[in-house]
Amino acid sequence: MIKVAVCGALGKMGKEVVQAVHDCPDTELTAQIDIAGGEFKTIEEANKSCQIDILVDFTQPKSIFENAKYCLNNGIKIVIGTTGLSDEQIAELKSLSKDKNTGCLIAPNFSTGAVLMMMFARQASKYFDNAEIIELHHNQKKDAPSGTSIKTAAMMAEVKGDFTKGNCPETETIEGARGGTSYSNIHIHSVRMPGYIASQEVIFGSSGQIMTIRHDSMDRKCYMQGVLLAVKHIYKNNDFVYGLDIIM
Repeated sequence: MIKVAVCGALGKMGKEVVQAVHDCPDTELTAQIDIAGGEFKTIEEANKSCQIDILVDFTQPKSIFENAKYCLNNGIKIVIGTTGLSDEQIAELKSLSKDKNTGCLIAPNFSTGAVLMMMFARQASKYFDNAEIIELHHNQKKDAPSGTSIKTAAMMAEVKGDFTKGNCPETETIEGARGGTSYSNIHIHSVRMPGYIASQEVIFGSSGQIMTIRHDSMDRKCYMQGVLLAVKHIYKNNDFVYGLDIIM
């Protein structure tokens, strides 16, 4: 039985993870951690009272880095669903995971459909020289652009070095109108609006044609299959994984 703690247990995603861990025959929920008044308020407090094989973190961008370092330094494997980590922080966690021989899995998105969208986008990048990303989330999401869009752009950039072929020189009359420029000059546009949970479009274009790959998350339960997949993988392995596509 895999002993799992959930950090951010009182949040919308945390509550779904708590239920999924409780319902899974292979996992046992040993701690619910949340600064807002959970069973435990800190990981340190839970670690003193409970056995934790794996901690699943859905907290805040400002806290995830320190949470992850604590876990890896104390022999707790971690599955990270919180976005907002910088490239430098991810590299440091990768190094720490290897140094401590403690598994760490970071997934910008746990929806298997969204991960397939990202994989399809990488495949399509072989055949298109122009692409942009539009990501749409609820208006309580604190980081922009989304971790999913950044990971998608990084995967596309593995295939091609520039996605602005033939574009004319541009002048923004309103700063930010063209979105942010990411890997391989892929523009990412972030929309924040009540009513959305998480959606993303990857738009590819070439002379005479447009292709759009889109995924919509309609309910947070769609992430739970991926969360449990990550938990089971990291329980058996001490590797560092960035992206659910690596283990799918």
